Amino acid sequence: MAGSMNKVILIGRLGQDPKLAYLPSGQAVVNARIATDESYKDQSGQRVDRTEWHNITVYGKQAEFVANYLHKGSLIMIEGSLRTRNYEKEGQKHYVTEVIAQRVQGLDSRRDNQGDAAPQQGYQNQGYQNQQQPRGGQRPAPQQAPQYQDDDLGPAFPSEAGGMDDVPF
Repeated sequence: MAGSMNKVILIGRLGQDPKLAYLPSGQAVVNARIATDESYKDQSGQRVDRTEWHNITVYGKQAEFVANYLHKGSLIMIEGSLRTRNYEKEGQKHYVTEVIAQRVQGLDSRRDNQGDAAPQQGYQNQGYQNQQQPRGGQRPAPQQAPQYQDDDLGPAFPSEAGGMDDVPF
């Protein structure tokens, strides 16, 4: 079927600390739930808050990123596709719809348990680096942007620069 697309983008908060597991193949996997919320006014004018819970599954290096750097309450963006699977339990067939994440990105600037800022971007967005240690381990000192003195920035306008008075603009 040409022209179809299965793409989901959600921004929400993790409902619990992610737990990392490994498939028999050795691939990392995290199953988690995120909450999204919305509010609206009903017919009587009362504000109604509604929370929707979404099952997410993350594989590979991104699963390790999620497990090591994100925690319950973290604001995250998930980009992926919907998949529905079924299973049988006690003779009844059950269906589960989940988001298979291709991209996960941390969005808030909350501090983790050690007071270090957690990386804010997912593995595919260059925020995850293999040399970083997971929560509880020693992390390299965060790199700070270079600090500039006011005189290092140069003049605010070209006309303030010496010899620029004859520039015709």
